Amino acid sequence: MDYLSFTDPLNHAAKSVVDNVEQVIVGKQEVVRLALVAVLAGGHVLIEDVPGVGKTMLVRALARSLGCEFKRIQFTPDLLPSDVTGVSIYNQKTQEFEFRPGPVFGQMVLADEINRTSPKTQSALLEAMEEFNVTADGQTYPLPQPFTVLATENPIEFEGTFPLPEAQLDRFLLKFSMGYPTVQEEVALLDRNRLGQPIDAIQPVTTPQKVLVWREECANVWVNPEVRHYLVEVITATRKHAHVYLGASPRASLALFKTAQALAWINGRDYVIPDDVRLLAPYVLAHRILLTAEARLSGASVADLVAEVLSRVPVPQLSNSAQVGLMSR
Repeated sequence: MDYLSFTDPLNHAAKSVVDNVEQVIVGKQEVVRLALVAVLAGGHVLIEDVPGVGKTMLVRALARSLGCEFKRIQFTPDLLPSDVTGVSIYNQKTQEFEFRPGPVFGQMVLADEINRTSPKTQSALLEAMEEFNVTADGQTYPLPQPFTVLATENPIEFEGTFPLPEAQLDRFLLKFSMGYPTVQEEVALLDRNRLGQPIDAIQPVTTPQKVLVWREECANVWVNPEVRHYLVEVITATRKHAHVYLGASPRASLALFKTAQALAWINGRDYVIPDDVRLLAPYVLAHRILLTAEARLSGASVADLVAEVLSRVPVPQLSNSAQVGLMSR
């Protein structure tokens, strides 16, 4: 079977966004499409990579391309929950407390080095990610839509960090790395930045309101019952593997389902095929699985385990009519 890749043709709407972002981000088609998948699926992203590979620039370029308000939170050990969510301040003129929204009240929020702040502050952000609102002094304030958090981690420095526990990692829809560019890509990067920052030149190609419409279209993408069963079989296989201490949760099934719908829409289809599931599984599952101590000592990795699961679970062979659901709707 020929599997999908991140170089497949895009629909017109997705192509306009990806092409715009790639004016700034050179040679990272896979990463750009994954970030767009997360936005369209209504989830959040954890980017784990070394400094200087373009994590911040990716978020800024995506926010500008989508016409979304960009906010940045630089996480430090002394950051308080109210520094993220906002604080009520007493107004002497009105003699009332007024809520001043924090930087989480953005549409595209960069949570830079999220593992450098205390668990209490991490929880404040993660609660906003899950509930899509902030509660302060008994009042609930909805977050602007579309709302997406793209958090970053440095996998090299661990001194003074607070690793995210598994329950909080499970809240992220996708996790991926940027990776270093090739020699040719880095030369192209030098050329583009010779006269200034390319990010300053790009313009929005859509609006936040249109993004919400795209989300609804993604949610209506057809998923054949056989594909749904295959997806759940993949998730279940991670729980039964001998090397797994903690397998993927039902939230992982929902995440894989929604991202597969978004990827199908991006690739111009109104139905999901098994290859969508296979392509996204490593990014949806890797941060949700814990290996046993014996497996870690033997040198096993979660990425290898996910690849093994995908190779073992039988892939349904669907006819064209079954794929588009003509016989099932």
